[in-house]
Amino acid sequence: MQITPFWREQWKPLALIVAAFLLCFYLPVEALQQSERLRHAFWEALYLVRWYAQEHVLLCLIPAFLIAGAIAVFISQDAVMKYLGSKANPLLAYGVASVSGTILAVCSCTVLPLFAGIYRMGAGLGPAIAFLYSGPAINVLAIILTARILGLPLGIARAIGAIVFSIVIGLAMQFIFRKDALEPVKAKAMLLDEDQTRPLWQNGLFFAVLVGILVFANWARPDGTVGAWYILYTLKWWITGALGLALSAILIGWYHLNSGKVILIVGVTAVLAWQFQQQPLVSFSAAVIGLSWLTSTSQGEAEAWFESSWDYAKQILPLLLIGVLIAGALLGRPGQEALIPSEWITWAVGGNSIGANAFAAIAGAFMYFATLTEVPILQGLIGNGMGQGPALALLLAGPALSLPNMLVIRSIIGTKKTVVFVALVVAMATLSGLIYGAIWG
Repeated sequence: MQITPFWREQWKPLALIVAAFLLCFYLPVEALQQSERLRHAFWEALYLVRWYAQEHVLLCLIPAFLIAGAIAVFISQDAVMKYLGSKANPLLAYGVASVSGTILAVCSCTVLPLFAGIYRMGAGLGPAIAFLYSGPAINVLAIILTARILGLPLGIARAIGAIVFSIVIGLAMQFIFRKDALEPVKAKAMLLDEDQTRPLWQNGLFFAVLVGILVFANWARPDGTVGAWYILYTLKWWITGALGLALSAILIGWYHLNSGKVILIVGVTAVLAWQFQQQPLVSFSAAVIGLSWLTSTSQGEAEAWFESSWDYAKQILPLLLIGVLIAGALLGRPGQEALIPSEWITWAVGGNSIGANAFAAIAGAFMYFATLTEVPILQGLIGNGMGQGPALALLLAGPALSLPNMLVIRSIIGTKKTVVFVALVVAMATLSGLIYGAIWG
């Protein structure tokens, strides 16, 4: 029997509708209602998404969206192609991309707007993927914390593995998709005319200030109360405020935004910072709202900056929140169980077998780790019998990937490239865990 064009096109939607109907028809409501684990998973999903919104969106994602929007507007496509393009010097392109995480204290979700920005501005697929992996994986703070809490060998292995991973995975993606890697998504943002382009050092300082705000606003509290890391933690909001003032001066002096509006925003932020000294998120939120108001009511570059940042937020934020809900329902928060019992994970990653390392890599790839949280989680797992090899496998796969992260990557580079990228990360993490476990296990 010949299949008509209608059924060739419509069988997938029909199959989904039938499957959804059968699920609803036979839904075991009574059994689900009596399931304590299911109820706990439901609340864990809500707790995790609330924590994510309170601790992560304003401090991490909003600054990342602004940086990504600025990349699309204030950096010319020629500059991106020169350093990260598919025809750029490979040593330069992969060298820059592979160590980018040393200045970005970001997680697997916060790096997404930055990745989307450079990819859509013309970066080659390989260097862009190297940046995507290295951003959260080569976090200097996380590597130092790993060495301090989990041991120097594991910290060194994580640092070396992350740098090597970013380059190898980037090269592999570039080779596998070499036929279409030369055609990245076209940037929607407005590019500057040649006569409007500022000196490189001005744009560099502008982005350094934005990245500095992102880094210090998210500077995590160390375990001890002595040392440089703790001193910087006590000064984090003073440093963030100083960087905010520097940004205000740059916006007035170099980007010619309305000085009256900028001064008003600075004044309101300063008053709120004084009034709510124990709640810095209040003044930080006021500054973010003020900058959004300033750019959205301006014209030219500033308006394009806001529109580009808003485009990234619309595309990425809903997928992240959905992914966090799913991750919370499946895995819960640190120290809390959801649908998947923690004993199963601990039991599955003992020793140094291929299965244990593969399971640790896969579990880490789907779990969500906020910046630095992977270290205390691993500390608990190692204390319950997790092997050294699986620990490294989780460290190399976990911070760079998560279920929310995968959903967004798919929307940027497509399903096929996303599946290959995830598979490469999991495979290399498994292999690295096996080698490390054989040496140090």
